[in-house]
Amino acid sequence: MYHYATVTKALEELAEKGFTIDFNIHENDIIANPSHYEIVHIYRYEGQTNPDDEATVYGIKSVSGEKGVFVAGQLASSENDIEKVLIDLSIKGRTE
Repeated sequence: MYHYATVTKALEELAEKGFTIDFNIHENDIIANPSHYEIVHIYRYEGQTNPDDEATVYGIKSVSGEKGVFVAGQLASSENDIEKVLIDLSIKGRTE
C-alpha cells in the first residue's frame, strides 16, 4: 500500500507508474466482468474535518494488461454496484 498526502498526489504518482486509464468511465465493464480486473493498489484518503471528503483510489490492472485508476468516495456506506464489486475484488485480493 502506498501513502500519499492527497488523492491528487496519489493519482499523479500512479500515472507515473503506468496507471493511466480512467476506469471510472469503464465501470459498466468492471461490474459485468469483475474477473477481468485485479486491484493491485489501494489508497484510502480520509477527510480530516468532513466524512464526505473520504475517497479511495484503486490501482487496477485488467487481464489484457491495461493499468488505470478508479476513484470512489465513501465505499462503506455506498449502495452502488461498482463500489460493491470493488470491495469484493479488494477483499478477494487480501484473502489469496
